[in-house]
Amino acid sequence: MANLAEMLRESGTHSPVEIDWLHLLVVDWQVIADLSFADLVLWVERDDGFIAVAHCRPSTGTTVHQDDVIGLNLPAARVELMRRAMSSGMIQHSLEPRWTGSYAVREDLVPVVCNGTTIGVMARESNIGIARSPSRLEVNYLALADELCAMVARGEYPQTSAPTSGRGTPRVGDGIVRLDAEGSVSYASPNAMSCFHRLGVRGPIEGQFLAEAVADQLEQTSSLDESLAVVLMGRAAWRTEVEANGASLSLRSIPITEYGQRRGGAVLVRDISEIRLRERELLSKDATIREIHHRVKNNLQTVSALLRLQARRSTNPETTSALQEAQRRVAIIALVHETLSQTIDEQVDFDEMINRILTVSSDIAAPDAHVQTRFAGSFGRIPSRVASSLAVVVTELVANAVEHGLAEKGGTVTLTAHRDGESLEVTVVDDGEGVGAEGPGSGLGTQIVRTLVDADLRGSIRWDAGESGGTIVHLSAHVGS
Repeated sequence: MANLAEMLRESGTHSPVEIDWLHLLVVDWQVIADLSFADLVLWVERDDGFIAVAHCRPSTGTTVHQDDVIGLNLPAARVELMRRAMSSGMIQHSLEPRWTGSYAVREDLVPVVCNGTTIGVMARESNIGIARSPSRLEVNYLALADELCAMVARGEYPQTSAPTSGRGTPRVGDGIVRLDAEGSVSYASPNAMSCFHRLGVRGPIEGQFLAEAVADQLEQTSSLDESLAVVLMGRAAWRTEVEANGASLSLRSIPITEYGQRRGGAVLVRDISEIRLRERELLSKDATIREIHHRVKNNLQTVSALLRLQARRSTNPETTSALQEAQRRVAIIALVHETLSQTIDEQVDFDEMINRILTVSSDIAAPDAHVQTRFAGSFGRIPSRVASSLAVVVTELVANAVEHGLAEKGGTVTLTAHRDGESLEVTVVDDGEGVGAEGPGSGLGTQIVRTLVDADLRGSIRWDAGESGGTIVHLSAHVGS
């Protein structure tokens, strides 16, 4: 099914500005649906009549339409009233209820006006077969809904500065406060009262200036933000947050206007204390994990430095070589941990590390030989759970190529990587002496590589002799997406 923009473009009767206006309405009309206890259907006119291009169900009541209505054409019996709403620019109320199945529907047709032009009709359809007691909450909800619908018909709603999304954005059911033109509370829903009580406001808030009541709770904790006062007085379509006495509230203001003059406002409020508490806990845990990574990296670097010092002091060539290999492996693991400590992602951009890995591997394996290292292709983003193993494997392969094939005369080591989804193909090619007929050998480095490839990378590895000398190592690994 085509989306709203495509359906509006197909109608060919709306300018880009009008299409943007309808988008803003659809993004923010959940408030009207919830206040009205009604379904909202947006109708636009085409050559063959009217078509439904958007639909919103209330979260505060029962829906009228169980099935999707988007894309349906308006029945002929309702076209005349719809066109009357389009031409008059005034809200049209159905004189008699419309029966849908076993229940009756009351329909109000609200012209959607943009820059003085009616560009569509918003149908407000209420199920009147469900009896509800006329409580204060319902009376105030419907009164606010009527005011917003009147603003839609005057081209004053939606409000372009309105914040309609984001974590913790309040909705009608979370709590709503109705304000008069001066910013005094004329009604507060039970949920809204509970929210402000948690903030420290005691007693009823009806008849009080909401901005003053909240400011009294902030005098000893923090300064009053200018945007907070504007929201609490219903003067601008903004969203802000307030925190006091261990409670956090998310606030959204909806100014009520009539021909450009402010007549009052509504403030949606939601208690987000638990959300903010969880976020702080996550930030604390993230900082702890970063600190652990940092300390592990420092400890590994210390171990690497101690191994390097011990290797320099050793007089036994075999001992020196073994210590240098151990120092190289620890240095690479420290490098991976350093990268992990600088990111909160569960994946590592391995291409950023590879040049440092190649340099460390060749320098430690043969510090006196003139060896060039080259890299082609891309590893992509590697899951952190296998990044260390892959780094050690690459290090061992490059170091073995340098140490056993290029240590005396120098040469070039070329590393190539190709990523295809979860599969990774790596080749390490050198122009040294080659593996010979005996194969890659059974040293500690080869054993480490085989173990990591089989256990962590879930892949395979093969050593071949190059056609013109040297060695070609083929590595296949499964690294996840």
